[in-house]
Amino acid sequence: MLVKNKQVAIIGGGPGGLTLARLLQRKGVHVNVYERDVNRDVRAQGATLDLHFESGLKALEKAGLMDAFKANYRPDADQLRIVDEKAKIFYDEHTEEATGDFGDEWFRPEIDRGPLRNLLLDSLQPGTVVWDSHVASVERIDDAFQLNFQNGNTVIADVVIGADGANSKIRPFVTPINPFYAGVTILERNIDDAQTNAPQIYDLLQGGKIMAFGDSKTIMVSAKGNGSLDFYIGWKADVHWWVNSGIDFKDGKQVLEWFKKEYAEWDNIWLELFEYEKNFFTPRPLYCMPLDQSWQAQPNITLIGDAAHLMPPYAGEGVNMAMLDALELSECLTSETFADLKSAIAHYEKQMFARFAEVGKETLDNTDWMHSPDGLKKILNMFNPN
Repeated sequence: MLVKNKQVAIIGGGPGGLTLARLLQRKGVHVNVYERDVNRDVRAQGATLDLHFESGLKALEKAGLMDAFKANYRPDADQLRIVDEKAKIFYDEHTEEATGDFGDEWFRPEIDRGPLRNLLLDSLQPGTVVWDSHVASVERIDDAFQLNFQNGNTVIADVVIGADGANSKIRPFVTPINPFYAGVTILERNIDDAQTNAPQIYDLLQGGKIMAFGDSKTIMVSAKGNGSLDFYIGWKADVHWWVNSGIDFKDGKQVLEWFKKEYAEWDNIWLELFEYEKNFFTPRPLYCMPLDQSWQAQPNITLIGDAAHLMPPYAGEGVNMAMLDALELSECLTSETFADLKSAIAHYEKQMFARFAEVGKETLDNTDWMHSPDGLKKILNMFNPN
């Protein structure tokens, strides 16, 4: 096996990195995951994720974790309502009888990010994840890498996989290619105890998801299993809007006043998302890697997930792509068919480039038309093509 007796370092303990660690350990590979969080409970995990048959679920099946997933996923959390800016319902999956199930190509079960991370963490050998390991710098040492962490620790690794997201510290060692701004900025936030703090939105959600369209803007809301909700609002803006706006995003009142002005045509029901006084907003200009990106493979370093192919969230493919990356890379690294590690990594990267070119285009197209005057019409045509 190509990685036999080699120390493999995965940088980043998100779903992609943890899935890769699990898959490699099942093949007997010595691997550690270096995660910047101090521990598994230090921060709340983000929104609900839908896993796809051909990617996220396929990776979990190969990892031997489908029973754990079935014990933690949220049935019916995928039920969607599409509404306009007045909260008028145009499409409602709550009124339809659920027909999908595991094994069906179009069944996309939902799981909160926290439980998904926990089931992956619990599947790993004790000590696999090295917490409080925020990469400060990376140095090449002969045929290996020295990883230097902000806590003062250093590690030598034979193979390094960057699974450290949009602001990857590993990516510059693989390629100088940078992402470009996709034209849309989002504001996101979590609301605790949604039934109490946003009762109208809670009733509209019905434990599922809302996609709202109007005036070339969007609001996406997801219920979570702990009774909270996550939401983000999106609109076309200058890349530096969040800096030049003058808004203190820790001050909900300032954000509320901005929303009342910029979303003036939207119904007052949406104000509940902004009147909640806890949990500050996070602005995020959305970036995407070039769809035609490529680089020369190296023998001991590569990327998965957002570190490899950052893209906006408007196709639901981010976590699925990361987990499929993990599956395909693990199979390449442990295959007997490649002459050396460079060939194995090159084969993985070739597949990854081709997949991203297709999915990335779909994501960028979605990002554009969802924030157009015809956004509602186009999404409804997708769900009701006749």
